[in-house]
Amino acid sequence: MQDVLSGFTVGITAERKAEEIGNLLARRGARVLFGAAMHTVPLPEDGELADATERVLSAPVDFVVAITGMGFRGWFEASGEALLAHLGDARVMARGAKAKGAVRGAGLREEWTSPSEESAEILDYLLEQGVAGKRVVLQVHGDPMLEFRRALTEAGAEVVPVTVYRWTDPVELDPLDRLIDAVVAGEVDALPFTSAPAATNFLARADRTDRGEALRKALRDNVLIACVGPVTAAPIAKAALPHEIPDRARTAALVRLITDELPHRNT
Repeated sequence: MQDVLSGFTVGITAERKAEEIGNLLARRGARVLFGAAMHTVPLPEDGELADATERVLSAPVDFVVAITGMGFRGWFEASGEALLAHLGDARVMARGAKAKGAVRGAGLREEWTSPSEESAEILDYLLEQGVAGKRVVLQVHGDPMLEFRRALTEAGAEVVPVTVYRWTDPVELDPLDRLIDAVVAGEVDALPFTSAPAATNFLARADRTDRGEALRKALRDNVLIACVGPVTAAPIAKAALPHEIPDRARTAALVRLITDELPHRNT
């Protein structure tokens, strides 16, 4: 197992988990290239986040949807005790274990957690409960979840989206550009993605620098694209690029997928 990825090169586009994923792959013998594809920026408390929170506090809330642990935790850290008191009687849904942990850490209790950690499953659950005339607070994380919100609105709900973070280009673009060049040159065997914004901006950066077509061809022909879950995979699927998803939306499962699949691919 130690050298099972010897001779293979894996590109890391993550920001927060770059070192963790890189170390796990390097221990298996892989050569690792780092090129963060995006940078996470917390929204200022006196800006968009504060406005969204004021809207939440302006009327009773029936349902709260926690999409990510990081986002939900960041919202409560920025918004204080008033938010906890206001949402105390709301029915809370969580998309997966990390979101559930953040809900409990904030002092709330979830009614239901999506077993598959997919937003579509939460949407189905809400629609089954009935949302007509209900107020639904939706914590979003990067993806504005427009279709999710539209479905709830069409079912008669008032939807209040709360965005805690936004994404920008990485602080340093040179590593990302070098990684894109390496993929185009056929020097990268696998690309794990841990967030939809990273996948989106990886492709967008190539497009903005006139390398989009060459990158997509290389990704189709030469690279194992591994996405941690369906949400992360959405931009890759939209680009009609082949990809794999592990059985669990966890970093360890993502690394295991690459470890299992890469040695069996033609290189």
